[in-house]
Amino acid sequence: MSERIIFDLHISAEEYLRYYSGSAKTVVTRALDGRVVRFPANVLQKVVTHDGIRGRFVIEFSADGRFQGIVRL
Repeated sequence: MSERIIFDLHISAEEYLRYYSGSAKTVVTRALDGRVVRFPANVLQKVVTHDGIRGRFVIEFSADGRFQGIVRL
């Protein structure tokens, strides 16, 4: 069974370049339910725009903690 975590994320295009270049490898944010969420920055490639990353997202992990997907809500 997978786990879904919903969170808001606001990363400017300039800040995202740190992730893209590899100088920052992990994103840390707070889920709507208050949990702290950490995940590899490379999963954001699917949702980045020319303005960066802005919006509410849901990320899914498998029961053993493996990334399954991210979707903008």
